[in-house]
Amino acid sequence: MTRRILLSHLSLILLVLLTLEVPFGVFYARSELSRFSRTAQQGAMTLAAVCEERMEHGLAADLPDLARAYGRRTGSRVLVADEKGVVLTDTALALVGKDLSAAPDIADALRDQPAVGTRSDPSAGGEVLFVTVPGGSGVAVPCVVRTVYRLGPLKAKVHATWLALAAVGLGVLATVALIGFVLARSITRPVRALERATAQLAEGRLTDPPATDHGPPELRRLAASFTRTATRLQHVLRAQQAFASEVSHQLRTPLTSLRLRLENFEPHLAPCAQDSLDTALAEMERLSRMVQGLLALARLENSAIRPEAVDLDAVVADRAAIWTAFADEQHVGIVVSGATAVRVWAVPGALEQIIDNLLSNALRVSPPGTAITLAVTTAPKDGSRTPPVAELHVIDQGPGMTEAERQKAFDRFWRGSDADHDGTGLGLPMVRQLVRASGGEVTLEEAPDGGLDAVVRLSYAESRTHQEGLGASVDVDSAGRPRRHTTHGVVSAGMAVGSRIREKRPK
Repeated sequence: MTRRILLSHLSLILLVLLTLEVPFGVFYARSELSRFSRTAQQGAMTLAAVCEERMEHGLAADLPDLARAYGRRTGSRVLVADEKGVVLTDTALALVGKDLSAAPDIADALRDQPAVGTRSDPSAGGEVLFVTVPGGSGVAVPCVVRTVYRLGPLKAKVHATWLALAAVGLGVLATVALIGFVLARSITRPVRALERATAQLAEGRLTDPPATDHGPPELRRLAASFTRTATRLQHVLRAQQAFASEVSHQLRTPLTSLRLRLENFEPHLAPCAQDSLDTALAEMERLSRMVQGLLALARLENSAIRPEAVDLDAVVADRAAIWTAFADEQHVGIVVSGATAVRVWAVPGALEQIIDNLLSNALRVSPPGTAITLAVTTAPKDGSRTPPVAELHVIDQGPGMTEAERQKAFDRFWRGSDADHDGTGLGLPMVRQLVRASGGEVTLEEAPDGGLDAVVRLSYAESRTHQEGLGASVDVDSAGRPRRHTTHGVVSAGMAVGSRIREKRPK
């Protein structure tokens, strides 16, 4: 922002300087040439009058001395021709005795018409100014005087003026740049403080609130409003976290007590009421999982969770080995395939819970004799110019979902019309929350051979671009490795998934 403000000021000042200095420089160059031409013409006319007088008195022999004296005084080359255009004297001694009546300027002067102009003269070292005037007025012109001046000194003077204008312009730009930089810093310093405070607030804790006594009044008021809002938001978040913790404790105890009381009824119930008791216990278990899932989601949304580098294929292999026993009970196989030695950015403990939720859903809909595939692949994120990502595919061979169902599957409490009644509708929302906290994305796609393909995309941990993109959300040590952080939200989410795993164990 400082650079943009400074560039805008400098662009405006540069435009003003160009508007003022360029016309002035052009005007100065033209005026100097015009003044020099008028002075040379006046001097040539004076010399021509003197030469005419000397020739009238028969003193033509004095013309060479007179021409040399004038040439030394004005720094010009002087040529005097008679009424026929024959050169009488030339300070350069190159044209004495030659007939120049055919020269345009000499011919004009013999017709009593002065000639002034510029031309290139290699012998003079560049462009020259010539002034040719008649010596007298009337029908007969007794003599013609031509004076030639080198324009090099005049151009050097004009160039020096251009350099002076450029130096003045650069000085003005430097002064404006210094003043603009100071002003821009005074404006952007509160903005940077607000940016830092916003980043801290995004992490869940505002430790360095922006100062309210620096910068323009508008930014001071904005900083004060932001500080009040952040303080209020932190208070609300703390209250919500305290509420979630308190509710977790208050609900878990009565639910556990109610479950024990229902189980104590079992010896005293008639056989015909056993099914009703099992149904009540199943609903109680489902209610317990739902409460734990809601509290886990609340903690995930309110906690500052930092990703770290995780070995994806190792986690996949570990979870597949754990779930194989439960899958064998339903005669469903679990197949692991794809890339190895893949490290991705993920919230600590999130990958395990993501895979547990997806495997639980896949196992619930997989018919006996089918298999669930866990495949790890790699793909560019948005083309070859962006960091590649790792994709985890959890593919089942169940009935699958329609496009509309896949769009709604991540909504809380949503379940398919043909789904069983022991689900809570919180597994996929929890998966999406964990994947987003890890900086990735999750989608549901149609499997090639039928069924559902749950695709989890996470960025490589080796990708420096992704690490920089996480900004303050990734805490790294001096070696560039992310530090490990634990959160209550992740632990609670693991408890919710753990209940599903326990539910599948044989009694």
